[in-house]
Amino acid sequence: MAYGIVHHFPGGTKEQYEASIAGVHPSRSSLPKGQIYHAAGASAGGWTIVAIHESKESWERFRNDTLMPRMQQGIKGGFPTPPEETSFEVYNQLP
Repeated sequence: MAYGIVHHFPGGTKEQYEASIAGVHPSRSSLPKGQIYHAAGASAGGWTIVAIHESKESWERFRNDTLMPRMQQGIKGGFPTPPEETSFEVYNQLP
């Protein structure tokens, strides 16, 4: 079952997003293995990212093996604090 993650970075900016995404995604035009959707943009009070993974396990693998280690190392110009996180099992997904 697909699994969704919503990250909100209070006070986050487009520039911080660009630096962070460059540090954790394989390239600007491809998604990490297991991720099937990615959207991001300015939102009330900061920056929000929505990602859909093939499964909860896929998300946990990306989080544990890539995202958290890179964020803990520090990404120059990236988001300075961890996000507010909401997750959910995807009930309906349209193309």
